[in-house]
Amino acid sequence: MSKYKNSQYVRQEALIKSSDIFSGDKGNGYFKGATRAFVLRDGMNNLYEPIREGVVQYFKDNNISWWGGNTPSGHTLSSQIACLNHLFAIMSDKEAVLAMLNGVRDEFVDVLPVKCDAEPQYIGFEVVSAEDHLNEKSSTRGSNCTSVDAFIYAVHRGDEKRWLIPIEWKYTENYSNEDKSNEDRPNEDKGSNGKGQERVRRYSALTDASSQLKSLGNYYGSIYYQEPFYQLMRQTLWAENIIKHSEEEKLVAEGYLHIHVIPNDNKDLLDKKYRVSGKGMEETWRSMLKDQSKYVIVDPQRLFAPIADKYLQLSSYLEKRYW
Repeated sequence: MSKYKNSQYVRQEALIKSSDIFSGDKGNGYFKGATRAFVLRDGMNNLYEPIREGVVQYFKDNNISWWGGNTPSGHTLSSQIACLNHLFAIMSDKEAVLAMLNGVRDEFVDVLPVKCDAEPQYIGFEVVSAEDHLNEKSSTRGSNCTSVDAFIYAVHRGDEKRWLIPIEWKYTENYSNEDKSNEDRPNEDKGSNGKGQERVRRYSALTDASSQLKSLGNYYGSIYYQEPFYQLMRQTLWAENIIKHSEEEKLVAEGYLHIHVIPNDNKDLLDKKYRVSGKGMEETWRSMLKDQSKYVIVDPQRLFAPIADKYLQLSSYLEKRYW
């Protein structure tokens, strides 16, 4: 088992036993058919208490799917929950969102309401494009298509152009060497590779046309079809094609910055030697990018640091819960 993931199981189980951070929830909730000490019985208790009702209403108003079910997951290692716990409480605070963004890259003069939301604020969650530019035939927020965990709509300093800021949030994730270009559909003969072929069909021409991703002669078995790079590839294409098809989109933009939030201590994700390269995650992914400035990795505590003093109660919760 991942050392970091195991340490976080221990951390969350200790919090369940010894603190009121989960409103008295004793854990041992159901996950994948069995009770687990690290799973809360009521998923609402997995959220920072002041945001609970607001998050549920936001997901309902914007028709967003929850990871793993129809309600907030009780799984205390959920990265969807971690993202919401860090960012939801500040989504209406323009100054805080701008300060946080400039803490990552000090290049922005303004943040704009995220127009695709029912009640636009300065951060959106599980955001998708208005139209399907990636041959996915679905635009359900949070499932069955390319979406981003969190999203900021910003104005760049100097030329005052609008930028997309897609944020991919990781917590304890780490990945096997599974090849997503070589996968069968359910009920198909083993080795038929129908699901994998469909993935390659969807994205190969888009990757060839990308101004950011390096083209490959053969995409089967390539870096683009091993996680976490499969997600990063699709999100890069997502941002590029929203910009390219601005006449069809609510989020009209001329540039983007792809932010990847990963805890520094998750060495099982960051330092793994990946099958496709024999190198670590960041070096592997950067080897496929033409413009290095469009991608940045940041630790969640560092991301929050510029606004920690303004949000002392939330910062205290996050430190106890995650940092």
